[in-house]
Amino acid sequence: MRVSREVAEENRKRVVETAGRLFRQHGYDGIGVATLMKAAGLTQGGFYKQFEDKSALAAEATETALAENRKMWEDVIAASDAAPGEAIARWYLSPSHVHTAAEGCCFAALAAEAPRQGEKVQSIFREALEASLQLLTGPDGDREEAMRQLSTMVGALVLARAAGSDALAKELIEAAKPKS
Repeated sequence: MRVSREVAEENRKRVVETAGRLFRQHGYDGIGVATLMKAAGLTQGGFYKQFEDKSALAAEATETALAENRKMWEDVIAASDAAPGEAIARWYLSPSHVHTAAEGCCFAALAAEAPRQGEKVQSIFREALEASLQLLTGPDGDREEAMRQLSTMVGALVLARAAGSDALAKELIEAAKPKS
């Protein structure tokens, strides 16, 4: 059965969004095409009508997930009276963010896997890192300090998730928060 262009676009968007969540939750290699398509409510056969291969989907899903992250950061900054770095840190290092890998930071979930995905995914990460650094620095901030903060926050989130729900995870998150 043939689907309209609009339905095909909606289906593609649903696959990309589902892949972004599942990749963040399970890693790029932790989820297969059949499982991914089932989670999106579509058949596996439809995958190859929409994407050249899984690596093409990985690149598109990563780009979309990182754009969602950037939008979240922008919203957090806009809603706060604090400096950009402080506003981001409050949200980023919150317990709810630690426990929501599938909807959380793509850097923390997938950066370690990006080099194995090839230049396209690495390029997408580079661009997103630059955009995040610009958000952290604000109009007249210190780029090196923004790099330090970003590295600390992402590292703390990764380690807290690895430690699980215990005192060490909480200590890691607290240690990464900016000192006022």
